[in-house]
This record gives sequence, C-alpha cells and structure tokens, in this order.
Amino acid sequence: MPARPVSSDGRVADATASAPDRLAALLEHFRVRTKLFHTGPLCGVTTFAAQPGRGFLHVLREGEMEVTHQEPDGRMRRTVVDRPSLVFYPRPLEHAFHNAPTDDSDFACAAVDFEGGATHPLVRTLPSLVVLPLDAVGTLAPALELLFAEVDDVGCGSRLVADRLFEVVLIRLLRWILDNSGDLDLPPGLLLGLGDERLTATLVALHENPGAPWTLERMARTAGLSRSAFAERFRATVGQPPNDYLIEWRLTLAQQRLRAGASVQSVAVDLGYASVSAFSRVFSQRLGCSPRRWLAGAAAA
Repeated sequence: MPARPVSSDGRVADATASAPDRLAALLEHFRVRTKLFHTGPLCGVTTFAAQPGRGFLHVLREGEMEVTHQEPDGRMRRTVVDRPSLVFYPRPLEHAFHNAPTDDSDFACAAVDFEGGATHPLVRTLPSLVVLPLDAVGTLAPALELLFAEVDDVGCGSRLVADRLFEVVLIRLLRWILDNSGDLDLPPGLLLGLGDERLTATLVALHENPGAPWTLERMARTAGLSRSAFAERFRATVGQPPNDYLIEWRLTLAQQRLRAGASVQSVAVDLGYASVSAFSRVFSQRLGCSPRRWLAGAAAA
C-alpha cells in the first residue's frame, strides 16, 4: 500500500484534500449562470434558437425524442434520446426536439449564460452536444430530486431555487465530463488536459496563479516530468505548447478584466508582465490591436 503524504507538522494528509480542484478557478474567473424557462411536456417540433453567449441544459424526465442540429460542415446531426437524460448544448447552436404528441414526455429546460461568451475556457473546449443518461451519474440524483421538487410544487422563490439547482446540476455534469474525458472521444484541448493525471496540477496552478513567473522548467516540475516529456505531453493532450496556453489564458483574463473596468497597467502587473509595453506587445500580436483599441471596440459593440 503506498504511503500517504505527511504534512510539515507530522500529520498524515488527507489524500482528497490534496487533490487539485480542476473547476474552481475556471468558474470563479468565468461564472456560469442558469435560468429555468420551461417545465412540462413538449409536443411536435420545438426549436431553440441560438443566442450569443448562451447554451442550453435540458432534462428529459420522461419519454423519448429525437434531437437535431446542423454541424459546421452542413450535415444534420440526429440523436435519439430514449430514456431520462441530460441534453447539454454549451455553445450557441440552434437545435430542435422532435416529440411524439403524447403526455408521457416531461422536460425541465434552462438557458446557460457563460460569462465571456465564446471566450469562456470551457465553452471553447466542450463538444457541441453532450447527452448523458440520468442513471449514469449517481451524484446527480440529490440535485435533480430537489430540482424536480421545486418544479412540481411551485412556492415562493421556487423559480430562483430552480435556477440555482440547475447550476448545481451543470457543475456535476462538468465534473462527470472531466472524470470521463478519456472515454468521450474529445479532440486535444483543456478538457483532456484536466483529465490527465500529470498535467492537471500544472493547469490548475496556471489557472489559479497566472501572474507567477512561469517557465517551462517550473511547469514541468509542477507536473513531475522532465521539460521535454512535459512539453511533448502537453502539446499532444492540450493541442498547443505550454507557453502558448499560458499566454492565451492570460489574455482571456485580460479581456475580462479590461471589460470590467481595470486599467491596462493593473492588468499587466497582475498577469505577470514586466511593463505595460510588454503586455501591450503580446496583446497586439495575438489579438491584432492594442488593449485600449480593443477595449474601445468592445465598448462600441
């Protein structure tokens, strides 16, 4: 049996307490909000229009249906859902439910608003559609039981409670995706990286402390790998070199903070750049304009 880690005061550390939280920093920097908008049956064909920055999380409680949406290459994708399931569209994508006219179908549907829209780190890496049978994730049961109770027995504040419970369901779903990323045939990206036992520690550290003086050697040491092994594994799993990912993460945070009213100087310092000019140079190289010009365009939009 492997030895458990011992803390500096001689106590045996709790193994679960030392595990990095792969979602906390992402969802603290880029919040996700859910809003219930439908409960009950749906009959015939129901279309859900795409809106910028918005996804959808549907819960099929009873019945069956066919879900359709158009892929980027123009093909129509059809998915049959024949048992109670979560149906998750993380990105703005028009889709339709095809239901037989029967009273046996029952839904709860919520809009999902991702802060930062298309720049949200999870939105960029999630598949276009996730369908997950409810009985595949035991940890969903308590949250769904509370959600259905609020939906069925409407009382004061029920809609607000349902909104919050949909957020719990979404986080549980994201956790399941991370835990099963290797089985989902995902392309290289953040989800695969967070599912890699060696890369997780480095990715979480980058997310939690983006302004630290990160070097390839320091990232590799955090992962417990040599520099060459780390760089090769990171590129193959995440789809880009470690330093490129760090720059992309910093600039994603920079855009969010500039939109929120932070000064260019404070953003540059917080994200680890030696000067405003160094930050502006990287920003311009990656985004095609200076931070101030970008902010003016974002404000006009």
